[in-house]
Amino acid sequence: MVSDKLKRLRKSMQNKGIYAYIIPSADFHQSEYVGDYFKCRQLISGFTGSAGTVVVTLDEAGLWTDGRYFIQAEEQLKDSTIKLFRMGEEGVPTVDQYLDTVLKDGDTLAFDGRVISAKEGYGYEKQYSNKNIKIVYEYDLIDELWEDRPSMSEEKAFLLDVKYAGETVQDKLSKVRMIMKKQNATIHILNSLYDIAWLLNIRGNDIKNTPVVLSTAVITLDKVYYFVDENKLIDEIKYEFNKIGIEVRDYFEIYDFVKKIKENEVVLLDGTTVNYKLYKNIPSTVSIIDAPNPTFIFKAIKNNVELKNIRECHIKDGVAMTKFMYWLKTNIGKMKITEISAADKLEELRRNDKDCFDLSFTTISGYKEHAAMMHYSATEESDYELKQEGMLLVDSGGQYFTGTTDITRTYILGDITEEQKLHYTSVLRGMIRLSKAKFLYGCRGLNLDILARGPLWDIGIDYKCGTGHGIGFVSNVHEGPNGFRWKIVPERNDSCILEEGMVTTNEPGVYIEGSHGIRIENELICQKGEKVGLDQFMEFETITFAPIDLDGINPEYMEKSEIAWLNDYHKEVFEKISPYLNEEEVNWLKEYTRAI
Repeated sequence: MVSDKLKRLRKSMQNKGIYAYIIPSADFHQSEYVGDYFKCRQLISGFTGSAGTVVVTLDEAGLWTDGRYFIQAEEQLKDSTIKLFRMGEEGVPTVDQYLDTVLKDGDTLAFDGRVISAKEGYGYEKQYSNKNIKIVYEYDLIDELWEDRPSMSEEKAFLLDVKYAGETVQDKLSKVRMIMKKQNATIHILNSLYDIAWLLNIRGNDIKNTPVVLSTAVITLDKVYYFVDENKLIDEIKYEFNKIGIEVRDYFEIYDFVKKIKENEVVLLDGTTVNYKLYKNIPSTVSIIDAPNPTFIFKAIKNNVELKNIRECHIKDGVAMTKFMYWLKTNIGKMKITEISAADKLEELRRNDKDCFDLSFTTISGYKEHAAMMHYSATEESDYELKQEGMLLVDSGGQYFTGTTDITRTYILGDITEEQKLHYTSVLRGMIRLSKAKFLYGCRGLNLDILARGPLWDIGIDYKCGTGHGIGFVSNVHEGPNGFRWKIVPERNDSCILEEGMVTTNEPGVYIEGSHGIRIENELICQKGEKVGLDQFMEFETITFAPIDLDGINPEYMEKSEIAWLNDYHKEVFEKISPYLNEEEVNWLKEYTRAI
């Protein structure tokens, strides 16, 4: 029980003289999704969303989460004593502001320094430097009360062949060292699992649906130290790493290793992904450059081999999505289908392709009002049976050796209201407008977000999340620094200039609590358009190919250019997907990609 764990936690806090304890969602690398071992916040609160922070004081407890999870968090916290703080809403304090109000002279603020970023940690140092408040980062208090805590992953890692990655490890290291030299750095500590995966062309299974390996890399100007559980490395990896000059060390040895860095060295690190304990273990005499990892922008701009592979994997993914829509539309009302069984069917169809080795995240399969929860995850208790009425939202993706996919479709299962058709058509119009964007080089997602939100803002509706995010290559499904958002959210780091080769999702939506949710999502590659004088225009290539359910559209709400785009898109869907379908599926697809 959550209440029992809170009591035990507070008792431990009292014994150690701690007034406030912070429990984030992170692992030791500030990953978005984490392995079961790291789900401390979920254990103490009962909230299962991927993003959020719990603060427990001796007097009260609160959970901070963003707009994607408001409905879910309210439901999961209702029987607890934990208060929900809706991040970004008017009058709601941030975690820092809250701590400022509750911490008094002489109090102690504590957290496990391995799951708090260096940036957050030294932010607290600065915040309380003029106050008599002690900061303690040595305690993992959740471990003390988690009797059956899962072990860390022991899954084997694998190398991603250069025919998929497009660049060798040596070439990538050369690019990183070039940036190090420009910044006068002699050592680079790389703690982001996604960046390590990209740099070393290594993948694993240490986080569900995210093919990364728990590890840290230290790059010098002539050597690489790789801190990892060596049991995860197959002989092929050891052989290749030895050839390149990558020295393998124990995963936890990194904390002692950095203590021995000499004072004449200059360390480059990213304080948003290096954890606070690691940062504090670096001798104070060592110069530190806190800047984004060089790999951050390198991996966001896909090379030509990656782009070729990504386009191919989207055809495979589109076939699975089309077969799923056919199965759903032709069987609804004839057999029992639930939110969970629908998700299972889609996974089965994806895995029929030999290149698909996992999902890219847990499928969101939300029927009727469940779809209003942006990151709804069906359970045995909540699992709705689908009927010949209303809408089913399915947000899903696959991990292929050729790329990572993310696609959402909202399916019409029967009668829907005219208001719901207006909402559906408005979401589609926003998606189309952003897809068609032509813009000058130098624009950011901030400049373009209005295109997607405009049709919804026109009818007085907004959605409490970004419009789109970058996607990793055989990696994390949410990747910075590119994205679409109407305002800067610093912790998201998704407002960079849109560069040629960046892949970004386009997914506006409507979420009406207690009624329905609608989202339509394609992926876009940013590419150069025409150049007029000194003006370099940019545009998007749509790479997601699966039918958009025509049953939800009222064309009267659409402009002629939007209808033309949809008809051209569906023509392309038919041309690309139909060769992989049987005769019945092809005839059905003709109907669902017809011109309107």
